[in-house]
Amino acid sequence: MALDLQGVTLSVIIGTLAAIVYSLRILVLMERRVARVEEHLENIANKVLKEELKIERSLARKPKKSRR
Repeated sequence: MALDLQGVTLSVIIGTLAAIVYSLRILVLMERRVARVEEHLENIANKVLKEELKIERSLARKPKKSRR
């Protein structure tokens, strides 16, 4: 059974809409992955900051030896 012009046009429109929906789904999944990576990077940066603060505090507490 051959499709007439309306059937072909409808098929093209439905196919295009399906491709758009699929692309949006992929974009949402990628955005979630990027958000997760950003969250992990933020956690790492916070850990590094805490360690730097510990080092700065420990250096500030040490008495400076005078050399004579």
